[in-house]
Amino acid sequence: MFNVYRLNAAELTPDFVEALKVQFKGKEIKIIVSEADETDYILSSPEYRDELLRRIQDIREGKNIVVPDQNAFK
Repeated sequence: MFNVYRLNAAELTPDFVEALKVQFKGKEIKIIVSEADETDYILSSPEYRDELLRRIQDIREGKNIVVPDQNAFK
């Protein structure tokens, strides 16, 4: 069995550990911890990846760019 859990470190509670124990009862498990990169999540979905690449191309071509009213940032 293979599961991926995406959560904030603050969400690692004893209840979470107990849930893992129940889910994998009696089995040896391997826990790998890495810092999540939002790009990994976006690229994991073909739809999201295509949208991201389309937007990058738009920026390169200078089209479909929305510039907010800069007075709001002064």
